[in-house]
Amino acid sequence: MLEPDILRDEEIAMLLNDVATIYGYDFRQYSRASLKRRLNRICLVDRFSSFAELRYRVVNDASYLQHFIEEITVNVTEMFRDPSFYKMLRQEVMPRLGTYPLIRIWIAGCSTGEEAYSVAILLKEANLYHKSLMYATDINPTVLEKAATGIFPLNQMKAYSENYIRSGGSNDFSTYYVTGYDSAKFDSALSERMIFSTHNLVSDTSFNEFQLILCRNVLIYFDKDLQERVFKVFDESLHNLGYLALGTKETLRFSTIEGHYRQVGDEKIWRKH
Repeated sequence: MLEPDILRDEEIAMLLNDVATIYGYDFRQYSRASLKRRLNRICLVDRFSSFAELRYRVVNDASYLQHFIEEITVNVTEMFRDPSFYKMLRQEVMPRLGTYPLIRIWIAGCSTGEEAYSVAILLKEANLYHKSLMYATDINPTVLEKAATGIFPLNQMKAYSENYIRSGGSNDFSTYYVTGYDSAKFDSALSERMIFSTHNLVSDTSFNEFQLILCRNVLIYFDKDLQERVFKVFDESLHNLGYLALGTKETLRFSTIEGHYRQVGDEKIWRKH
């Protein structure tokens, strides 16, 4: 096993340059500490005896790239994560969104889709789903395929149900899915207005105008310059008076767009003005 402090910055820089040049995936502005941890894990799991061996495999085996991307990107999520955040969405944001004839929502870095289905449930319960379009994007096509199925581990449903109730949900959470073996499949009506698509926050630009953008627990893996670039993409993508929602450890404070926004309550939700 390679210890994280043994991975030299120069070696990591060469590998990331290779990936960007050959394949077009640019991880060069990802947080270096996070990258070291995840590259070390790849070397351990895939039993590479040296970092040079990993680099050789990535450069010379295009079929290995997808696995590499899955390991580099972080796909940890859950439904109604941080219930107080969803309570604020339910109580403060949804009524304002209801004033629009068409509601466009972008869930950036959607991972395996738990957040997208959580927002869909909020829209259903606010009677807004029929006039909404949800764009769920991620750099990783494999997790998008999983998200599109709406199938999640059954053993997570108790925790998700508790999150849902704490977010202000009053329905029986189990009415939203059917069970089979060790999985829960969510009602296909929840994904009828979802569009799953690859989008790279590092290099891609704005692609629509939105009333709500959620990008939660993604920016913590980016360095400050890349965070600033992504904020500008979001700012360009957000309708005046639209909302931007970030993760619990993320903030607009000290960014160049901070002056365009005011925070909504105590949650990491900002409204553009």
